[in-house]
Amino acid sequence: MTSPTTTPEAPAHRAALYDAGFAADPHAAYERMRAEFGPFVPVDLVPGVPATLVIGYSQARRILNDPLRFPADPRVWEQSVPQSCPVRPMMESRPNALRSTGVAHTRYRSANTAAIDAVDQHRLRSLVEEVADATIAEFRAAQGADLLVQYAWPIAFRVLSALLGCPDEIGRRIADGMAKIFEGVDAATGNEILSGAVADLVALRRRRPGDDITSRLLAHAADLDDVEMAHQLVTLYGAGIEPLTNLISNTVLKILIDDQFSGDLHAGGSSVREALDTVLYTDPPLANYCISYPPHPVDVDGFLLPAHQPVVVSMAACNNDPALGEQRVASNRAHLSWSTGPHACPARPHAYLIAETAITHLLDALPEMDLATAPGELTWRPGPFHRALAALPVVFPAVSPAAATA
Repeated sequence: MTSPTTTPEAPAHRAALYDAGFAADPHAAYERMRAEFGPFVPVDLVPGVPATLVIGYSQARRILNDPLRFPADPRVWEQSVPQSCPVRPMMESRPNALRSTGVAHTRYRSANTAAIDAVDQHRLRSLVEEVADATIAEFRAAQGADLLVQYAWPIAFRVLSALLGCPDEIGRRIADGMAKIFEGVDAATGNEILSGAVADLVALRRRRPGDDITSRLLAHAADLDDVEMAHQLVTLYGAGIEPLTNLISNTVLKILIDDQFSGDLHAGGSSVREALDTVLYTDPPLANYCISYPPHPVDVDGFLLPAHQPVVVSMAACNNDPALGEQRVASNRAHLSWSTGPHACPARPHAYLIAETAITHLLDALPEMDLATAPGELTWRPGPFHRALAALPVVFPAVSPAAATA
């Protein structure tokens, strides 16, 4: 067994999480990783940025619940990472709950939790239904659509902007910046766009507070300054647009290509919530994240994790760990896709509600919808963190005006 005091040897090679081959079939890649390396895999997030990818379920749970040995503070790591690094904006130090520990984490998380928990669930459902109606109306007559661009993304964008009290003009800049960051292409520019836009939103809500998450954060006893406020919003948008868009799209895809599941759903034998949990278990939209940065070498099950090198949890691989055996049952919702421990997602019920309402509304409006291409012809966007389609084209019969307004 490796001693925790020894220096880790450089691996003979590292798995690449950034290429198109990994994006096309990540689960085959996880199987190869597991056979070669076990639960801890040396990877490159992008060329020249090494990390350890955790693909063992039990090991991931221990790490996520051990903030002392695995804090989320990247300040030492980022000293050796150039500003131009495409994954840096997703990983760098920020004064928010995601990238802090101890007292600072408690302060930031309490403010975020209070602001999010005050969202009225009934009003949220009505908001999603209104947005869904308006969005479907934009393409209903075309007998086809790209549901990623024309439905899932507008739902996530418009609903989140309404919850945060964000005008469309600022929201579009935020979405543009966030997309560049997730894509890892021109991420530094995306970070700049995002920072400027959220600063404008903070300034607007300081002048004109409303009944929204941004205003509640500003009014919280944590007394967040403008810089801290901007970084809370970065986290909320980061968690609220891309992952939610991909959760909706990936779940719709699952329903369209799985005949048995689709049949059960239409017959009332299963539910959209079960479809969501199946996707979160088997192919979560945020596949690899929950990053920590151990300040000292840490031995876990005989594997020595280097100090100040990112430890990235693969929710996708951990959820599908063969070691789980019969415990791996989607309906029990024991997956790690919302994370666990001190950094678990505080908006889980809201995300479920938005995605479930959006998908249910879509299926009710277009019950005869079909995928417009063979599943194998769909393209998955490269990137170390997300599981994201490039497009989700569908076709459906013409809908009569009477049916459309029913």
